Amino acid sequence: MRQLTIVVPTYNERENIGPLTAMLWALPLNNLKLIVVDDGSPDGTGEIAEEIRARRPGLLQTIHRKGKLGLGSAYITGFRAALRAGAEAVGQMDADFSHSPSYLPKFLEALEEADAVFGSRYVPGGQLDERWGIARVLLSWFGNIYARTILGLHVQDTTGGFRVWRRETLLGMPLDSVVSNGYVFQVEMAYVAQRLGYRLHEIPIYFEDRRIGRSKMSLRIQLEASLRVWHVLMLHRRLTPADRLPAT
Repeated sequence: MRQLTIVVPTYNERENIGPLTAMLWALPLNNLKLIVVDDGSPDGTGEIAEEIRARRPGLLQTIHRKGKLGLGSAYITGFRAALRAGAEAVGQMDADFSHSPSYLPKFLEALEEADAVFGSRYVPGGQLDERWGIARVLLSWFGNIYARTILGLHVQDTTGGFRVWRRETLLGMPLDSVVSNGYVFQVEMAYVAQRLGYRLHEIPIYFEDRRIGRSKMSLRIQLEASLRVWHVLMLHRRLTPADRLPAT
């Protein structure tokens, strides 16, 4: 099984980062490594991550950025750090326990037959938290249908952020041209991967509402993302498998 490095962007997740790292390292995965990309959290998340790093040398890398620079750039920064460190598979997930670490061994198994594995709320067996209100459910559902329709995406869950990529897949993608810095980043990565002909496999997950803290999603962010989808289309619509970068 491939060596896995998980990238976790954080902003004000001090109560979650300790339990999350403990749960990840309790998984039956050899040499699991973590990269925490903290955007200057005023609640001290970065400092707590540093304390954890000191206790688990070689297993956690911390990247501290000055200010809230955005989800997309945080992931790209983490992906590049993981690739430089020799990761064979690179995962991405939220810090708020919406994504259960328990799925990761299954993701890695599926990665043997795919170029990337996506956790999906919208394939058979996938499920949203029962505590979501109808307005939130409909907004999430519409966002996925909208992006899939505009971009012709085959994956059912275009906005989910629980994914594992092969090293070769990320190396082959033009990450410098991925410009989305909000939640549409997930859509853009899926679209670029599909245009380049990579095999994307979805695994059903239960998406739990965050346990601690407040959601950073809002209607304004969703509306902004819907407009960004058109920019993603214009930017990458001419990509073909021939445009893959050398995976070296």
